[in-house]
Amino acid sequence: MGWDNLFMVALVVILAVLLLAAGIEDARTREIANAKNMAIALLAPVWWWANGLGWGDVGMQLLVAGIVFAVFVAAFACGWMGGGDVKMIAALALWLPLGGLVQMLMLMSILGGAITVAMMLERRWQRRIGAIEVPYGVAIAAAALLALPATLSPQ
Repeated sequence: MGWDNLFMVALVVILAVLLLAAGIEDARTREIANAKNMAIALLAPVWWWANGLGWGDVGMQLLVAGIVFAVFVAAFACGWMGGGDVKMIAALALWLPLGGLVQMLMLMSILGGAITVAMMLERRWQRRIGAIEVPYGVAIAAAALLALPATLSPQ
């Protein structure tokens, strides 16, 4: 394994640490710090450079991330997601190849649904009334961690 491969692995480890920190923060406070999302987004060009992506590939990555951001901004506008969740999904779309991104989004929806059901059951068990605030960042972070192996494959 050459230095370039070690550098790529180091970037993925940094991303994994940021995702773990964001998931823990969202579970505790129901917020994801902008600094974490910004770090994820700003490390993406370093990732592109380490992978040797050309301008066309970078343009496609930016286009897909823009579309993903627009879709999830609509979900935010409907009150379905928080702003930190939307920013984290868009930042991750800068990292993941299309197949990995689709995998992440599918896992995210399944995990988010499972977390929501678990929280609803827990609320009912405790006989509490009111809306639940789902820490969807946990599902996003977990799904991204599960999709990370797709980032190590050639793009």
